[in-house]
Amino acid sequence: MKKILNDPEAYVDETLAGLCAAHPETYRLVGEEGRAVARTTPGRDGKVGIVSGGGSGHLPVFTGYVGAGLLDACAIGDVFASPTSEQMADAIRVADRGAGVLRLYGNYGGDVMNFDMAGDLVEIEDIETTTVLLADDVASAPPEEAEKRRGVAGMVYAFKIAGAAAEAGLDLAGVTRVAQKTADACRSVGAALSSCTVPQAGKPTFEIGEDEMEMGMGIHGEPGVWRDTLRPADAIAEEMLDRLLADIEIGGGDRVSVLVNSLGATPHEELYILYRNVHARLKAAGAEVVMPLVGRYATSMEMTGVSFTLCKLDAELEGYLKAPCDCAFWIVK
Repeated sequence: MKKILNDPEAYVDETLAGLCAAHPETYRLVGEEGRAVARTTPGRDGKVGIVSGGGSGHLPVFTGYVGAGLLDACAIGDVFASPTSEQMADAIRVADRGAGVLRLYGNYGGDVMNFDMAGDLVEIEDIETTTVLLADDVASAPPEEAEKRRGVAGMVYAFKIAGAAAEAGLDLAGVTRVAQKTADACRSVGAALSSCTVPQAGKPTFEIGEDEMEMGMGIHGEPGVWRDTLRPADAIAEEMLDRLLADIEIGGGDRVSVLVNSLGATPHEELYILYRNVHARLKAAGAEVVMPLVGRYATSMEMTGVSFTLCKLDAELEGYLKAPCDCAFWIVK
């Protein structure tokens, strides 16, 4: 294992300390264990709070998207491990401004179990909560079992759009509706060329040949749909987009935002090679691409690979997507 670190057991805590030290205007640590990150300047009284949570190793997801017009707080676990229910409850408590809190996170068993328990903990304190799960990874289950799908980079759109709805003054039911509408509008798929190494494990999460790639692999190294020889960029883009368009109809007159996301090690140059193909194909189909995102938005440590997300927009979702937000990793003015 070659990583720039001190003690693997201190990896997450030292990361969070550095994040907050670098951006004190945006982030602060809360909770007895210091495993929840909150906005330095809380939302106004009466605003719906939005929280997320999940394992470390995915920056900017999850903690990076705490900020104005985005998340109010976030609980963070060890690398690829769920936060505890008490850490999640810490995030909910600090996000509550008297109007209730939306729990917005990915569809993973540990996160679901612990967020459910956190909801029970804060209910005793008269904090009302609702839940929206992201389940956008089309490679992880067929459409008829969509509720079993993993939540991946689609949560970036959900954080942004739900955050804008909360800033606009919608009540808890309204923010929850918009978040669910966004989740339903997103489809994602990934492809990996190399593994990553969890610091506490000290070895690659999986093995893959130097000349191989795996289509549909999850952000924690979950198995994909095929493994074969590495293909050219256009062939990769074509298949990934084919898989998305087989699951969500996008055509003439539709408006869609596209996220071409590095899983950690893939450089921007290669992302733009892929985006060029996606943009041309959607344009040829008569769709309008709105506010495309190309870069590192939801990573998997140092994994080499890419994910595509399509978010099909209507006027409401597009308006919230374009609304202002401010965090260390994403600013919209």
